Amino acid sequence: MRLKSYTAPSMAEAMHMVREELGDDAIIVSTQRAAGGKGIRITAALEPTDVEDAINEMLAEANSTPAAEVVREALTEHGVPARLTERLVNAVRMSGIEDPLAACTAALEAGFAFAPLPDHGAPRPFMLVGPPGNGKSMVVAKLTARSALRNRRVGVITADNVRAGATEQLAAFTRILQIDLIPARGPESLRRAVEQCAGAYDIVFIDSPGLNPFKQTDMEYLAALVEAANVEPILVLAAGSDPVEASEVGEAFAAVGATRLLATRLDTTRRLGSIMAAADSAPLMFCDVSATPHVANGVTPISAPTMARMLLPNVSQISAKSAPTTTEATL
Repeated sequence: MRLKSYTAPSMAEAMHMVREELGDDAIIVSTQRAAGGKGIRITAALEPTDVEDAINEMLAEANSTPAAEVVREALTEHGVPARLTERLVNAVRMSGIEDPLAACTAALEAGFAFAPLPDHGAPRPFMLVGPPGNGKSMVVAKLTARSALRNRRVGVITADNVRAGATEQLAAFTRILQIDLIPARGPESLRRAVEQCAGAYDIVFIDSPGLNPFKQTDMEYLAALVEAANVEPILVLAAGSDPVEASEVGEAFAAVGATRLLATRLDTTRRLGSIMAAADSAPLMFCDVSATPHVANGVTPISAPTMARMLLPNVSQISAKSAPTTTEATL
């Protein structure tokens, strides 16, 4: 949101300047004496619908802190939507923390929920859902490997009978891990497969077909799968897309039961704006991220401190150099 300021010897002259440039519908945000008491300074919003944003921006400028400005710059660079940026920056200011990395962590903790997926066991199977091409099958392989390497009994089901070669790709990984891949075609078949796994495994992962979030029949089919098998849907979303589009995708999959977001392609993407927008709009909890093409150790839990370091890599490096020791692993 941009503001426009006008200075003139008198109120009448300043108002004339505003009306002449912005029109009769211009909203006056503030009036004050110009520096030295010479004349009047008027601040106006360029668009009547943006008055609230204009006021928030003025307040932000009045209460700006070094940490807030560092975080604002980082969020803007990452393509985070303006309203979400303002909310997080305001949380930074409210925290009163001077260190940008710690302040950003506090703001993320206030703005998002973080709930990593367990690697040992769960009462319901996890179904990885999302649009085509976001890496669901690879995520299933990585999650399976993570639990298997911890000596857990892992069940794997594929309900993806849409994409050519999907089953074969996942089967290649499960064979290496010496895990049987159970195929399922449709809601009823998936229900039977889940029942077959009950009690036999510590944790079960399900690969689903890539579905169009803006196509009603696709989402109805996904809803039928979720309902039939009583699974927990986990949205798999690649970072680096358009934030507005990602927000709509997040909302669509949340409508069929997704409550967590697992972000992929963080190894080939520099901006987190899209996944932050999706998690905020749906809303969804962040759980894990994929930041490597390797299957072993390919999925990592994400937390507010980890995300803060990803948003502020330069600040993170400075903090690491100045700190005597560090105990938390970074991506």
